[in-house]
Amino acid sequence: MILGGLGVALGVALGALLPLLAAPFLAPHMPVDLNIGIAPAALIEAASYGALTALIFTLLPLAQTERLRAAAIFRDAASPAIAMPRKRYLAALLGLCAALLGLSLWRSGAPILTLGAAGGIAAALVLLWLAAWALRRALRAIARGRSLHGRVVLRTALAAIAAPRSEATAVMISLGLGLSVLAAVGQISSNLQNAIDRDLPEVAPSYFFVDIQPNQIDAFLTRTTTDPAVSRVETAPMLRGIVTGINGEDARSVAGDHWVVRGDRGLTYLDEAPPAEQIVAGAWWPVGYDGPPLMAFAAEEAAELGVGLGDQITVNVLGRDITATIAALREVDFSNAGIGFVITLSSNALAGAPHTFIATVYAEEEAEAQLLRDLAGNAPNITAIRIRDALDRVAEALGAIATATALGAGVTLITGLVVLIGAAASGERARSYEAALLKTLGASRAQILASFALRSALLGTMAGVVALAAGTLGGFAVMEFVMQAPFRFDLISAVSIIGGGALVSLLAGLAYAWRPLATRPAGRLRAKD
Repeated sequence: MILGGLGVALGVALGALLPLLAAPFLAPHMPVDLNIGIAPAALIEAASYGALTALIFTLLPLAQTERLRAAAIFRDAASPAIAMPRKRYLAALLGLCAALLGLSLWRSGAPILTLGAAGGIAAALVLLWLAAWALRRALRAIARGRSLHGRVVLRTALAAIAAPRSEATAVMISLGLGLSVLAAVGQISSNLQNAIDRDLPEVAPSYFFVDIQPNQIDAFLTRTTTDPAVSRVETAPMLRGIVTGINGEDARSVAGDHWVVRGDRGLTYLDEAPPAEQIVAGAWWPVGYDGPPLMAFAAEEAAELGVGLGDQITVNVLGRDITATIAALREVDFSNAGIGFVITLSSNALAGAPHTFIATVYAEEEAEAQLLRDLAGNAPNITAIRIRDALDRVAEALGAIATATALGAGVTLITGLVVLIGAAASGERARSYEAALLKTLGASRAQILASFALRSALLGTMAGVVALAAGTLGGFAVMEFVMQAPFRFDLISAVSIIGGGALVSLLAGLAYAWRPLATRPAGRLRAKD
């Protein structure tokens, strides 16, 4: 606990200092402005996590030693027996784990997401442990088989991984967990970029104009449609209304907190039917229709609200309730930055209601400034929104979010690398004895080094494969259930994760292989207990 306390103190100090040093480098990649300072509450929270973790991993081995006889240790020095702790210690361990999770839930502000993350981490740990166990069992059988007869390097590497005191489990868990997070972030980042490329329109309007008065619409159209730099102009009448009823019942009681019934919505009217491919179900009313009010509803939102053809929707417009029957369901694409309405009424339903017009203008970028000056000079009440700037901000924000998430995953990976280095360092003594024994039996230094390297690369590769499976599943869950976007497997990210795992494990293994190679066999074997 003294060592744990020193570790917590150092960790808190580094946690307070490193963000201050990294702020100038991180600021350009963050989706929000950084204002980094010392946050005492966050440091106390971090220290609490560290203390609870140290307690858990201190109590478990100490509780095991209470029921372990000294004679058993001496008889089984190569692979010490493991005793089951008493029930009171198991209860204490469960209580400490519950306290750790409870603190996370309390401080996160997103309990469902925190529980999901905790469950995902637990599942990844179990998956990595099972993978390490299965790998050792499989390699033990392969190493003992006749197929590897004469292949000293490969056989010794596989036998070392399968050995009882192998670092396979430690490497798989430490490296695999970091790679799992990185794999998930890689898949999410790739799918976010795909969403940006897929959903943000390639050809977007230059400007979105609102508050065009009825007596200004003709002049507006004259100026825009006669400009050779303008390729397209779209206009629509615009009113605001609140959906108050669905089939005679209160809209909120039927639709809950759906965004269509939350606050006022933009409405329009239209007599001429849109292109046939936009009409999903039903039929458009004829031009000049003068019967009971009819309505066309966006198909996706209708399905979410549970309404369809023949249902009646009541909309309050300027204090007047208008009940219209859904005659058609239409496909409305909100991703093209053009004009789109959830609700379109027949023109007779809104006859005489005061309204304005909205418009989108598609123009060459060089002509946008002059177009805006002319329209603002003739009608200063018209509000212009430059779509290009908005799309750039959206793309920039999504990219920054992906970068920030990748940085967070990088921190997790670095933590795993530290544990991996510790595992490699702790196995140095065993590798020294192994190297001395292999030298005595006639193995060359090159063969021993190749065996060590192959062992590390195999463990890293397996950790990468398992991490990729866990990370891909996590990325799929985030994209489908949190972001509600389609998921597509990214092969480049997957190859990078597997290759990176093999490389990192190889480098860590080689870093602690040189001293065992230099060990003199006679001195090392004499010192063996």
